Amino acid sequence: MSALEFVSTVRATRTGLTDLLSDVQGMTAWGREHAAELGVDPDFTASEELRSEVVELRQAVRALFARAVAPGAASDADAHRLPDFAESLDLVNAAALAVPSAPRLEWPAGQAPRARTVPGVAATESERIRATLATSAIELLAGPRREQIRVCPAPRCVLYFLKEHPRQEWCSLGCGNRARAARHYRQHRDG
Repeated sequence: MSALEFVSTVRATRTGLTDLLSDVQGMTAWGREHAAELGVDPDFTASEELRSEVVELRQAVRALFARAVAPGAASDADAHRLPDFAESLDLVNAAALAVPSAPRLEWPAGQAPRARTVPGVAATESERIRATLATSAIELLAGPRREQIRVCPAPRCVLYFLKEHPRQEWCSLGCGNRARAARHYRQHRDG
């Protein structure tokens, strides 16, 4: 599971912010879409408690991403909704530690052996999901790619992205086009 995919469950649309995890149905659909990465059954069904815990973790990860892009500004569209940095750091670490994992060797008949990461302790579905998401965020934020994390500066965009090219400024071509159009409009309106 990509930490960027997780934090991108909040995005801007023409009508405002859209939260893919705003209700149990959205959380269920997103969980099913990412069932393999999250280690849940394809017929996964979220509860309100699980959804609330995952959204709280997402906001904490977004706060850590905001810190990672510092001294640049966090996303203007949701910076005011992000929790405190220290609280966010504690929450992410606690979520990852709640379900220690270990490699497990599997050797199916007639196939090559493979390692699979499995929970080292019994855990609830919510704990397993949050541990997976928190671990993904920790790996990105503690790894060499952290330096590539950027916040999209396009109007109303709330997405974080990895800067893959030296000239890349936006999360997508669409955001780049909107930013250029907004700049063009301001120049002609003010000039």
